[in-house]
Amino acid sequence: MILSDRMIKRFMDEGKLSIEPFVEKNLTPNGYDLSISEIYIPSTDEKITEGVAKIPPMTWFALSTEEYVKFGSEISAQLWIRTSWARKGIIAAFGKIDAGFHGTLTFSAFNASQKTVDFPIGERFAQMVFELMAESAELEYSKRSGHYQGQRGVTLERKNG
Repeated sequence: MILSDRMIKRFMDEGKLSIEPFVEKNLTPNGYDLSISEIYIPSTDEKITEGVAKIPPMTWFALSTEEYVKFGSEISAQLWIRTSWARKGIIAAFGKIDAGFHGTLTFSAFNASQKTVDFPIGERFAQMVFELMAESAELEYSKRSGHYQGQRGVTLERKNG
């Protein structure tokens, strides 16, 4: 079951879900839009945290969300690029947010267009679509792998133990 805006707010009130900071205008009828906090361009070793990141054509980059999310044991989420970015030629790789995850999110993206694309820090980039699982997870994300539990900022690779 996909959570509606009303259910998202209720789950937050009940402590089953947390989005910090929570911005009302980012709430959608069936999800929440995530904003850009940081962009890292490996080819130039640039890290941009304010103003506008200018991504050259045919360039891979990573970005982190402003929002720190916490998921309870019965909630997961799908991630989708906002179509306004896809229309500019941005391709992004997304995973699923596992039950029990908490942290900011890092996305891998590529400017497949022939033009430099501006990325204002603070702009909405992706949408989380929340799903209520049929039952709580037996073992949450932190117990299954937890490699990125608690991450903040662009995190390219992290290994446990």
